[in-house]
Amino acid sequence: MSISERLTRFFASRWGILLVGAVIGLLAPLLQKAGNPPNMGICMACFERDIAGALGLHRAATVQYIRPEIIAFVLGALIAALVFREFKPRAGSAPLVRFFLGMFAMIGALAFLGCPWRALLRLAGGDLNGLVGIAGLVSGIAIGILFLKQGYSLGPSRPAPAPVGWIMPALMLVLLLFLLLRPQFAKDGPIFFSKEGPGSQHAPILISLAVGLVIGFLAQRTRFCTIGAWRDLLLMRHTHLLTGVGALFVVALFTNLALGQFKLGFTAQPVAHSNHLANFLGMALAGLAFLLAGGCPGRQLFLTGEGDSDAGLFVLGMIFGAGFAHNFALVGVPDTLTRGALTVGGPGPYGQAAILIGLVFCIALGSTMREQQKPS
Repeated sequence: MSISERLTRFFASRWGILLVGAVIGLLAPLLQKAGNPPNMGICMACFERDIAGALGLHRAATVQYIRPEIIAFVLGALIAALVFREFKPRAGSAPLVRFFLGMFAMIGALAFLGCPWRALLRLAGGDLNGLVGIAGLVSGIAIGILFLKQGYSLGPSRPAPAPVGWIMPALMLVLLLFLLLRPQFAKDGPIFFSKEGPGSQHAPILISLAVGLVIGFLAQRTRFCTIGAWRDLLLMRHTHLLTGVGALFVVALFTNLALGQFKLGFTAQPVAHSNHLANFLGMALAGLAFLLAGGCPGRQLFLTGEGDSDAGLFVLGMIFGAGFAHNFALVGVPDTLTRGALTVGGPGPYGQAAILIGLVFCIALGSTMREQQKPS
């Protein structure tokens, strides 16, 4: 048996998925210690939101930065796919639907202020709102599973010419150049970089790139996916992926405790709010949208590294959705504590309406998209 075959077998094993979960659980709090925002060592939704801001898709000055981790996740997955001969350009599986699913997934995630990964990391940092978010996430996934049982499908993707698979990795390289060179294309125009707030808080670029490359490589090999973990448990009673998610949480919890980054409670948590209904419904929308699209935001990024342009459209939908959400006041607002008086945050009326519209869209989609039966 060759080294490649041995590694493939290891990464497909229970030990492989435990390893990648533990690595993420260790590195995410370390990224926070190195400069990333509190309880946001890694957050796909927040990081893509920051990229949208850096490109000028929204003008929220506190959340604008080209996050190297997102770039490196794609490139790390690309390296793994090339090394193990799994780079397979493909496209054509309901691309416009995937784009809108990405938009609504982002709207739901920004109502909660975090993706599925950050929900776990927030909880591992003591933020009990993470429990509410995870409950909403699992509820959305459970609704999506009902549609899967009824035959829901976006249809198969088809092999595509090689350049199709290289578009997203190439885009990541362009973003890396923007990050390193910091060009300004017009007076008072992009590329923007926050001077305060979460967008101004970041680990050194080389550290972020190194962490992202390691996680992208390992996650591509193990098919790590937070949405897939709950889907497999609820649909087939399989716990393989869920063991990786559990390892992520446990290692992140003990790492935060060791680093003094643990603060238990619901209120006044960093970049978070304690509006429980909004947290639950926002993540229910995100979970349903991710399930209908076939994977969590991390998994979608890793798939783009394999040449999947449908996943690339979902990622672009999330980035566009972040700009849309900020421009139209759909995002959740963190709790504020002024002179001991707590003001509970959360999304405003437009954000609440957007969550309901997103749920209606996803439920309608799940109810009507069926795999086409070939005539006998």
